[in-house]
Amino acid sequence: MPVELSNVPGRAEPAGVLESVGASFDDVAKITLYVVDWEQSKLEAIGAGAAAAAGKLGVNPAKPSTLIGVATLFDPEHLIEIDATAVLP
Repeated sequence: MPVELSNVPGRAEPAGVLESVGASFDDVAKITLYVVDWEQSKLEAIGAGAAAAAGKLGVNPAKPSTLIGVATLFDPEHLIEIDATAVLP
């Protein structure tokens, strides 16, 4: 099943969450993606979604990252959860 990941709605815009604590994407040290029903065939769509989001935000998405396949998320309508760890001075 193809998924257009750049259009998946989220609970909050990551940039807004970072800004609310005085941070930016430059402060993100690591990203963890939780992907429902993970299979290798989803990797291209995830990469395209990340590139589209990075382009919108004007940031370089190259950060250490981990992808974890899960059966479901708290909200069954969500397909991906992103956990970003930022380090502030």
